[in-house]
Amino acid sequence: MSNPTAQATGAVFSADRMHEARERSWAALRDIAAHIVPGMTEPEAITMAGERLHAAGMQRIWHPSIIRFGANTLKTFRQRSAPDTVLAENDIFFVDLGPVFEGHEGDVGDTFVVGDDGVMHACAAAARELFRRGEARWREGVTGVALYDYVSAEAESLGWRLNHATKGHRVGDYPHAVHKAGNLGDFDAQPVPGLWILEIQIAHPVLPIGAFYEDLLMA
Repeated sequence: MSNPTAQATGAVFSADRMHEARERSWAALRDIAAHIVPGMTEPEAITMAGERLHAAGMQRIWHPSIIRFGANTLKTFRQRSAPDTVLAENDIFFVDLGPVFEGHEGDVGDTFVVGDDGVMHACAAAARELFRRGEARWREGVTGVALYDYVSAEAESLGWRLNHATKGHRVGDYPHAVHKAGNLGDFDAQPVPGLWILEIQIAHPVLPIGAFYEDLLMA
């Protein structure tokens, strides 16, 4: 059974501020992605991301910014990137941000391609499509467990492998972790709107590339 406080919020929680944190996080992500160019290393990109987030008015981070290039796009959140990785002229990368705005947690992620590699573009598009399908399934009132079972089957039907170690999670007024909600993919109740992040991480079945997309599940 799920923790009874898994979908609780704090005294300062505001749905409007959650939505504002989401919008500001997406604006920051698009800005950061536009500043990532071939020849850059991941540490350089992460330093730049921190500067851009502070310029955007972020109060703090609730999780470190994650930026992965090339084969590192296969790495999960807690895995270390291969060192000295440089973004190539034809390459794939993703950005995962966890800033706090006005006491509320943003959490957004998306994948981008430099160059014209068709497989890389298809990989990035597939992560976004799987999020879209998962979000539509969630609106039907399924549990978190059933939602990830569905997304896994859909990924396989499209020819991609879902990374089952990446299962989504709670957000809210900072810090959401006090509610001990666990992973969305293990949540055996219906996730309410505006509190859960659906994370999609996929891998090509053969090539060393992956893609990532995440966003807030909203009404």
